[in-house]
Amino acid sequence: MLDKPARIAIEAPALDAAPLSAGIKKPDLITVEQAKAMSLGDMTTLFKDHLNPGQLHFMKLLGFNKVKIESAEGMYYTDQNGRKILDFFGGFGSLALGHNHPRIVGARKKFQDENRHEIAIAFMSQYAAALAKNLAAIAPGDLDMVFLGSSGSEAMEAALKVAERAAGPKRSRIVYAENSFHGKTKGVLSVTDGPLYRGEFRLFDNNVKVPFGDIDAIRRAFESDPTIGILLLETIQGGGGINLAPPEFWQEVRALCDKHGVIWIADEVQCGVGRSGRFFAFEYANVVPDVTAVAKSLGGGKTAVGAMIARREIYMKAYGTPKTAMIHAQATFGGIGEACITAIETLNVLYDEDLIENAAVQGEYLLERLAALHAKYPKIIKDVRGQGLMIGLEFQDFSQTLPMVLRPVVAMLDDKLKGSLSGFIGALLLRDYDTLVAFTEYNRNVIRLLPPLTCERQHVDQFVDALDDLLGRGIVRIVKDFVGSQFA
Repeated sequence: MLDKPARIAIEAPALDAAPLSAGIKKPDLITVEQAKAMSLGDMTTLFKDHLNPGQLHFMKLLGFNKVKIESAEGMYYTDQNGRKILDFFGGFGSLALGHNHPRIVGARKKFQDENRHEIAIAFMSQYAAALAKNLAAIAPGDLDMVFLGSSGSEAMEAALKVAERAAGPKRSRIVYAENSFHGKTKGVLSVTDGPLYRGEFRLFDNNVKVPFGDIDAIRRAFESDPTIGILLLETIQGGGGINLAPPEFWQEVRALCDKHGVIWIADEVQCGVGRSGRFFAFEYANVVPDVTAVAKSLGGGKTAVGAMIARREIYMKAYGTPKTAMIHAQATFGGIGEACITAIETLNVLYDEDLIENAAVQGEYLLERLAALHAKYPKIIKDVRGQGLMIGLEFQDFSQTLPMVLRPVVAMLDDKLKGSLSGFIGALLLRDYDTLVAFTEYNRNVIRLLPPLTCERQHVDQFVDALDDLLGRGIVRIVKDFVGSQFA
């Protein structure tokens, strides 16, 4: 028998008796109070170094980089100089209740003061259960099964997943619309139109694109491709330039989906939660989709929360067994306590303060006043459209605003100049009239108006009077004033 090789003894290093944490040095971290007191210069440096240098370029172009927001309440921001800024941007539709609504602030403070639980993944949450019940009570028809998440993209991902599982592997192809925007995560990015967001990512290709509002194109797609099992549409296109379809279109959509066994997903992330003058914009057509999603304003302007709501039949087909249930289980922060109670209070405030009806009334008044401006400045304003307090103000191509003799020459540059006029006007509204507006991703000639649903007639008048005064300067002076602001 061979002798075993002698073992080599290695002496272990002596452990330092000092605790391991003794050598961990705290980095040079900014405190909350230091962040609050930060100067514009320091903010700009940190934004450029650690956040988004490209976005900073556009903020500088519009003059938005000169503003430091110190507080916000109701319809207004307050900047570092005490200036009140009327908010017709509305956080891309996230501020149905305005800034720091007292009931929302109060509900959140009470929740914190009572040391209520935020994360209780191992247990059932009374707050998640109550929010899901409230959303089911609001939703029409048998839309009553809820998935809770932290964003619109997450809610839309959940909508696509439940629809794909219910449709089955042989019918996983999705029809979506031109100029659509459904989110920036990879799944919904695959059915978001436009090279701006799609970039050069390798996206899923199980989809078919059709013009928005074209029922014949949808019919042809359904009839020619039996693998299509899902139709995904924003009820009102936001990023596309506030585009609407008539009620008859949605009624035909419902009938076509029923005929061909296609699951219809209505994306209401931006237009939902009362913004259109109904809780869901599809209610104007008296139809019910198979799946929908809401987010943005659901968080009451104080937290990030989104929800997918599906018909029970669809949900149970996808996730109705113990074996499949965990596929659908919420993520760590889905249904987090304070987010849920914020959304619960938001839904109650919407109805207690008649804000959905107010959106319809003030939206109609805003459209009327903007239509009058359209008639007054037809060479500048091309179109006004929208529903409730989700309104698009489209400007003419730059060449059309100029004297006839200059139009042929400038028209060749119209594509490159798209968005310039809306940018000039948006920048000057902020600089000279203390008013903030939004823009759209695809039709850059459109200014997007999404004020809080707490908007009153006086706020509409303040905005429209400011716009009227600005447009009254004429194009030449508007351009000159904007260029001058870049060197101020």
